[in-house]
Amino acid sequence: MTAPFIKGPSDPTVQPVPASVVDRVDAADTTLSNPKRAVVALGSNLGNRLETLQGAVDALEDTPGVRVKGVSPVYETEPWGVDPGSQPAYFNAVVVLKTTLPPSSLLERAQAVEEAFHRVRDERWGPRTLDVDIVSYADVVSDDPRLTLPHPRAHERAFVLAPWHDLDPDAQLPGHGPVAGLLDAVTREGVTPREDLELRLPE
Repeated sequence: MTAPFIKGPSDPTVQPVPASVVDRVDAADTTLSNPKRAVVALGSNLGNRLETLQGAVDALEDTPGVRVKGVSPVYETEPWGVDPGSQPAYFNAVVVLKTTLPPSSLLERAQAVEEAFHRVRDERWGPRTLDVDIVSYADVVSDDPRLTLPHPRAHERAFVLAPWHDLDPDAQLPGHGPVAGLLDAVTREGVTPREDLELRLPE
């Protein structure tokens, strides 16, 4: 049984990008001749979930060196790795970006957006106001423990694969193959499209 969508107080706006990050973006612009394609997964199960996801999309768009090119439909998802009914349901979505930021700087921005929405990391699989996970970055495959690319569990999570497939039916997950095939191999139980909800693509 999924939790009802209850409109709560608005989450805070994301703070301006620090000058140090802007400097790194400028440096990245001199080393990358073309923007890279990145896929980012969003999730929220506390507070005003839809407003939080929209705030995350807008904050990513407001980042120097990042442009949001596509936003998926919204899915409602039973929490992963916890007892049924122990947490509210998540709203999940996937965003496709073009960016001149290197992966490490994109990760820093993702974490800054989480913190702006009061993300707390007290427990694994715990409830959270906002998750911003980098699913893939161009064709990069890396086992760096700070940022493993692609995301090490994306290929088995319908709440990532389903909205991503909706947004880009021909998408490929580096090292794993077509998203369509990966989605066919996992269960969609507890992952429900919310056709009554919509995230806006920043203008």
